Amino acid sequence: MESPDPVLDGTEMFARYAYAPNALGYCGPPDTAGLRGGSSAAVRATAPLFSGAWPYLCVLAALTGIDDPLDARLVESYWLGGGIGAALDPAEFGAALLDRIGPIAGQYWAHLGAGLTAEAAPNHSFHVFGVYPWSRLLDPTGQGPALRILDDCRISWGRVIDVDRSQVLIRSPSLTWNGLSLSLSRPEDRSLAMWEDGYAAVPDLEVGDLVATHWNHLCGRLRPEQSEALETSTLRQIRVTNERLAHDRAATSAGSTRESTAKPESTVGRAMRE
Repeated sequence: MESPDPVLDGTEMFARYAYAPNALGYCGPPDTAGLRGGSSAAVRATAPLFSGAWPYLCVLAALTGIDDPLDARLVESYWLGGGIGAALDPAEFGAALLDRIGPIAGQYWAHLGAGLTAEAAPNHSFHVFGVYPWSRLLDPTGQGPALRILDDCRISWGRVIDVDRSQVLIRSPSLTWNGLSLSLSRPEDRSLAMWEDGYAAVPDLEVGDLVATHWNHLCGRLRPEQSEALETSTLRQIRVTNERLAHDRAATSAGSTRESTAKPESTVGRAMRE
């Protein structure tokens, strides 16, 4: 039986989902105090320091006419997909995001360009699979960190199947890679810590609850429609990522074929040219 889930305000939801990568030192300010049970004012002061999430929220606010980038509707749509952001035109969003973040993207986000328009979506899943370089660094043999990073960085969903005071066991799909394409596995059991350094986003979980995770940290409960939106946005992003990877392989193969079949210039030809 699922526990009742109060609707989070935007600042609390932002803090819960941003906490894990911030605590691991991947994004945001070095001090996590603004996110760990901080006040709304503390979260508002901290959120603009997230160079990934914050531009998305600002562009979402501009395109939807909502004044507050931390409005709960925008925050939920960014982290989970669906919602108010799903009604936006992907090409329009992609162009607006490029205008805002492109000039400061640097080498790490060098792939954020007009070529990503077909993949653009106003959510975290697009940032993970499209903007970050890791989908381009997947090794055909499955070696290297790219797959693990993609799986940990995306927002995942699962169902609680056991709980004790320190651990929670959830059943959740993992990201897989067969050397050619990405997909999701059948749900698998994995154990997560309920508490991290004295902090728990959801200390009162019960068996049957749907939950979201980020970097193997619990973020909060999900309502069924939120879980469905998250799954839909994730599967869509995996599909368009696979299409890009297939296109890139074909282009690379065609280039290699042209190079291998090009006839070397004859001695006479060189002499005539010279």
